[in-house]
Amino acid sequence: MKFVQIIDFETERIDEVRQRMAEYEEQSRTQGRTTAPTARMLLKDRANGNRYLAVVEFEDYETAMANSDAPETGELAQQLSALMTRPPVYTDCDVQEQRAGK
Repeated sequence: MKFVQIIDFETERIDEVRQRMAEYEEQSRTQGRTTAPTARMLLKDRANGNRYLAVVEFEDYETAMANSDAPETGELAQQLSALMTRPPVYTDCDVQEQRAGK
């Protein structure tokens, strides 16, 4: 069953957050990591311009937890936390239904 983690965070340095995330994704691709996310979406809160939601999809819960335990992921989390104005809030979700639009 697909698994999604939603990371709710605030930052005034979103360009740096995006850069760190892109570097992490590139590193995952070049190293052939099998626990890397299958998809990621970044959402910006229209009511609070410094609030973002990162929606990160994995093949399943076990893969997501293996990814969370990877040293590279811990390093990324530390780098991103330094760019945030408050600690992130994590929500773990099992995907019950998914549909593609037009």
